[in-house]
Amino acid sequence: MQELLSDFGATLSLERGRSAKTVEAYEGDLRQAALFMSGRGRTEWREVNREDAAAWAQELNDRKLATSSMARKLSALRMFARHLVHDSVRSDEFTELIEGPKLRRKLPETLTIEEIDRILAAPVGGSAFALRDRAMLELFYSSGLRVSELCGLSLQLLDLENGLVRVWGKGSKERIVPVGQTAGAAIAAYLESGRPHFVKSRKTGSQLFLSNRGTAISRKMVWVLVKDYTRKAGVEKPVKPHLLRHSFATHLLGGGADLRAIQEMLGHASIGTTQIYTAVEETRLVDHHAKYHPRNKDEV
Repeated sequence: MQELLSDFGATLSLERGRSAKTVEAYEGDLRQAALFMSGRGRTEWREVNREDAAAWAQELNDRKLATSSMARKLSALRMFARHLVHDSVRSDEFTELIEGPKLRRKLPETLTIEEIDRILAAPVGGSAFALRDRAMLELFYSSGLRVSELCGLSLQLLDLENGLVRVWGKGSKERIVPVGQTAGAAIAAYLESGRPHFVKSRKTGSQLFLSNRGTAISRKMVWVLVKDYTRKAGVEKPVKPHLLRHSFATHLLGGGADLRAIQEMLGHASIGTTQIYTAVEETRLVDHHAKYHPRNKDEV
């Protein structure tokens, strides 16, 4: 049974572009399923039937797993079942009748525009560090990048003349994202007067944002800087780098941007992932109505 799991992992990686972590997680889930099936006397995946799949789902439920973990394990089994049919190992999908848990998606936290302005203004002065951090934060919010994408940017991917940046996102998928005027000006200032300070001839490559050692800035360092500038800005929310990305999407939507355009800029494979921001915007409108509409205020 394990050999077929290895083939499935290779398919996920090579043909579908899934990350190594995703492949590892799915293979681990399926090894657990294979062990369960062998306990029911199934020595080959050809022998597994719908009752076995339903029993596996019940086993996961009995173990009181987190809803997200259970959903991922069942999703892995469904994908594997389709893979077996595609490769003519089986003629049927034995997972057709199993139902996964209903996931309640948590609305992402966001920052207000005023809070964003305060954080972006926090790196003050003309030092190389201030220039770098100001450019980094401006680009982060302007283009809605993931922190890994920000750290991985090279000079060759930046087109300040046309206000664009080429990004390699999840699954090695390429997308082109606009760079706003303010972010472009901050990056230009950093390239002229900040980045040369960080360049170390033997260590430095073509990465855009550099550490004091001349190497690409790390995700951990970005997290530390965002936290530090949030404190300096007097913003009391627990701000992590991803919050700038959430705020980017929410503010675009609130300003009237098309959801499909936001999906493309964020690099979401599915529009369903992007639609979570419509719920955030709806919640914001309800809150504003409750706070400011005269008929919602207590009588005095």
